Amino acid sequence: MGREPFPVHVADVELPFRCVDAGLHPGEAVAGEFARAWPSYRRWFLHDGEEARASYADSRDAVRAWMPEIYDDYVQLVEAVGGGDLEARFLSHWCPPPLVAACSIAMLGEPHPVLVRNYDYPPILCDALALRTHWSGRSVIGMSDCGWGLMDGVNDRGLAIAISFGGRREVGRGFGIGLIVRYLLQVAVSTADAVDRLSSLPVQMSYNVAVLDPTGDHRVVLIAPDRPPQVTFAASAANRQGETEWPQHADYCNTVVREEQLSALVSFPLTDVGDLEAAFVRPPLYRSLVDSTWGTVYSASYDPRAGTLTLLWPDDRWTLWLDSFESGERARSVLALLPELGPVRTEVPHVHEGTLFLM
Repeated sequence: MGREPFPVHVADVELPFRCVDAGLHPGEAVAGEFARAWPSYRRWFLHDGEEARASYADSRDAVRAWMPEIYDDYVQLVEAVGGGDLEARFLSHWCPPPLVAACSIAMLGEPHPVLVRNYDYPPILCDALALRTHWSGRSVIGMSDCGWGLMDGVNDRGLAIAISFGGRREVGRGFGIGLIVRYLLQVAVSTADAVDRLSSLPVQMSYNVAVLDPTGDHRVVLIAPDRPPQVTFAASAANRQGETEWPQHADYCNTVVREEQLSALVSFPLTDVGDLEAAFVRPPLYRSLVDSTWGTVYSASYDPRAGTLTLLWPDDRWTLWLDSFESGERARSVLALLPELGPVRTEVPHVHEGTLFLM
């Protein structure tokens, strides 16, 4: 870890985590968050040129065809942020620029179902936003990405979902994973329901999707753009889908060691919620922000029965409730390893030819 392919330095980073309630419909609150993040996301979205991105018609039609239950939310969201062509294409999450992250996930079933995951990412590029929505008659809270996508979350039926990158380079024609997680949490009511819906959705890259409901029923679904989904009864996932297919990524992210630790945790019969949460804020699952530009920005613990998201750090924790309408902020000041790049080069990272770049 820490073997960066570019010059780096250690610096103080102010990272205020926020919880924003976006109300019953996409409107002012979510539009304000979008405006805050849009300049950086716009640079990332257009990195390969506007012609490389899907047209507005294709993007709109993809949401309407594959996710009709949230199409009205999409239309209202586009209107709320100003109704621009480029914004509409971005918010569709249809065929965006490829990007990856390095995360760990573990689940426990009975007697106390819980899903815990780490989000390993450059801290200056993380939204650091817990977004609570009550759209289309379904309440959802989760960690936001790309406007309204979610990297992890729980809904008012107690369905919890989190993702980790699948460790493969293949890129296809499909949705970015954030909107897939949003869609499942908006429409699915159980693990079986979410797995069934997930299996029919086109995805742009390979991901491991962990799903847990209040009964303790859990699955890890391995999805990819170039092969059928594989549904497993695993209770943990890191950044592979079986054998290592991308050695450079697995080595950089310490994937094998993390997989072994996760497997030991979920297979030990006496592991409880406290044990699991504690393991996620210490090595090897926790990756220090001063050791790697892709350190652990947060850990998230979801209790499906209580409807809570608890953000965890080695020195703090913050519990947020799904059934609340309150917003708030948790200040974080951290030391982090940052790339020696100019201020305009702050887009979301992705991986090219086995090397990590901030594009």
